[in-house]
Amino acid sequence: MKYFFLLLFVLSCPLLHAQVDSIPSSRKLDTTKLKKKLNKKDPTSAAKEITIKDYKIVSHARDTTYLDTTLTIQKEYKYNYLRKDNFELMPFANIGQPYNKLGVDFERNHFYPLLGAKAKHYGYFEIEDIDYYNVATPMTDLFFKTTLEQGQLLDALLTFNTSRRFNFSLAFKGFRSLGKYQVDQTQSGSFRATTNYISKNGRYSLRAHIAAQKLEAEENGGLLFKEEQFESGDEDFIDRSRVDTRFTPSDNGDNKVLGKRYYLEHQYKLLRSKKDSSDIEKTSLALGHTFNYETKYYQYKQTTPNEYFGSVFISPVNDKANLKAMFNEVHAEFYNTTLGRLQGSISLYNYDYFFNSLLVTPDGQQIQSQLKGDEISLGAKYSKIIGGFLVKGSGKYTLSGNLTSNILDASASYRFNENNKIDFSLHSSARLPDFNFLLYQSEYENYNWQNTSDFENEKVNSLQFHYDSKKWGDLTAKYTTLDNYTYFGADPGQELVENQEQATIKPFQEGNSVNHIKVKYKKEFKVGSFALSNTIMYQNVSQSNVVLNVPQLVTRNTLYFSSDVFKKAMYLQTGVTFKYFTSYTMDAYNPVLVEFYIQNNEELGGFPMFDFFINAKIQQTRIYLKAEHFNSSFSGYNFYSAPNYPYRDFVIRFGLVWNFFS
Repeated sequence: MKYFFLLLFVLSCPLLHAQVDSIPSSRKLDTTKLKKKLNKKDPTSAAKEITIKDYKIVSHARDTTYLDTTLTIQKEYKYNYLRKDNFELMPFANIGQPYNKLGVDFERNHFYPLLGAKAKHYGYFEIEDIDYYNVATPMTDLFFKTTLEQGQLLDALLTFNTSRRFNFSLAFKGFRSLGKYQVDQTQSGSFRATTNYISKNGRYSLRAHIAAQKLEAEENGGLLFKEEQFESGDEDFIDRSRVDTRFTPSDNGDNKVLGKRYYLEHQYKLLRSKKDSSDIEKTSLALGHTFNYETKYYQYKQTTPNEYFGSVFISPVNDKANLKAMFNEVHAEFYNTTLGRLQGSISLYNYDYFFNSLLVTPDGQQIQSQLKGDEISLGAKYSKIIGGFLVKGSGKYTLSGNLTSNILDASASYRFNENNKIDFSLHSSARLPDFNFLLYQSEYENYNWQNTSDFENEKVNSLQFHYDSKKWGDLTAKYTTLDNYTYFGADPGQELVENQEQATIKPFQEGNSVNHIKVKYKKEFKVGSFALSNTIMYQNVSQSNVVLNVPQLVTRNTLYFSSDVFKKAMYLQTGVTFKYFTSYTMDAYNPVLVEFYIQNNEELGGFPMFDFFINAKIQQTRIYLKAEHFNSSFSGYNFYSAPNYPYRDFVIRFGLVWNFFS
């Protein structure tokens, strides 16, 4: 901490005295040159004052927001590797490692099974994670944060246009972190490029993106002597590089996910009529097409096999699961101000999930090397404002194919006024589990299975209520019923051998229903420059067999102070965040599959986590400094993210987010 004020001064001085505000107030802005520049780009557009609201961000679901350069407590919660609020996640010790789940949601974002290796995909940009931009002038977003030992995290975005109707963006997110423990290095690189276009007459629209991603990590298997070297607080092992891990540098495991995706969706309006002489559309009929092609593989390599996972067929271990998928959808959309918006679609999905060879086990069981096929599905969407309620519905059903699926979503929302809104939603789906549950091959003998004829569709039915009020807070209540819930766990039919605790891990499907209740409440109290932000979540699981473990209570409370300083040249925010979750039989982690599995032997959790932060905003730059888990040395060394995998010790990290405009 003694270097903080020096660091803050060094960062502040150039910004305070040299930086020109990119978007000053309109009364100080001479827009003559800017208007001329915009008119050259798009002569048909009327010159106007440029504000921050002219820098729009459009999500995959077409929700539009504008660039937010303010400094709020929500920005503090999102200033992490994922750039999302991770309240319901428990990170591992190093950056870019898996997250254990403190809260669960079972709604399906994907209609078809995925590759698997879910614990490796938290930093992977899916189609739904890609944003598109509509900007008045070129804009850059730079995110920087220190990691743990010999590495940094950088996420850089540049978005620009040739006209108001044709926008592009280029982005790259990369990081490296050695970590505090042995054999703990992580690194990744994710490139994204997007474009979106709308024709002059508004009939044709297009958006597309390319994503190339690689996420890599070393696996150390967790602590080998956790009581003696970690929980005891022995000063000889405060330097975590001295702690013995299950794998050493000579026999460590390495895993990698590599993916490439090409995505395009475009639409042409065959008929279009406007209301009177305004630009408000009254009726339209459009045809559209969506294309997605993605190749991805997950690989686990280990030079020297470890008996912890059982016997092997061959050494060294080199497991590789591949998935190639192509999706084409054609849709027709009708819109009318009276009848609403209705869309019907037909889609073709081609998939090829494969390994390098056919496997015959010692007992004669044949495990095929490939799951391949075509799926034809019908879909529909509808939305309409009825009596003040915004009603939405969507559904999809498989006509032919082996991955028979169906999904239905419906919601209704009503806004009483600017401060109060209520939502109801339901979800129903039936889909096979991910491909690594259905078929898997490994050099480890017990990690080979084929369940294509045994596993049935997982069925999810949920009902959710959401009330959002600026006065009373944000309340969400959800009830979910699961049938044929699929999970990883130890095989109870096989005898557990000492030092081979994960030799019998395999997928299972629960025959009984599992019921899950989740209630989440958020509310902030403000008194002058002080504020107390609270988030609390309650969960309850009803099940015949213990196949789903979650903490009953999770809470996060932040007491902070905010104020302008240095004659309003800087906005300062500082405070303390407390996070806690009740103890429970936390899921264990398997590095071969990069999946979490059920264990019911060891209860973990029930420890406090305190973070101290000082954040500052200078024009469009936000500076962040945080002392993470500063209570680790005096509240007991019992903090774990999963069995044998500790949470991180006290560490000071800093960085910034900087937006600038051309």
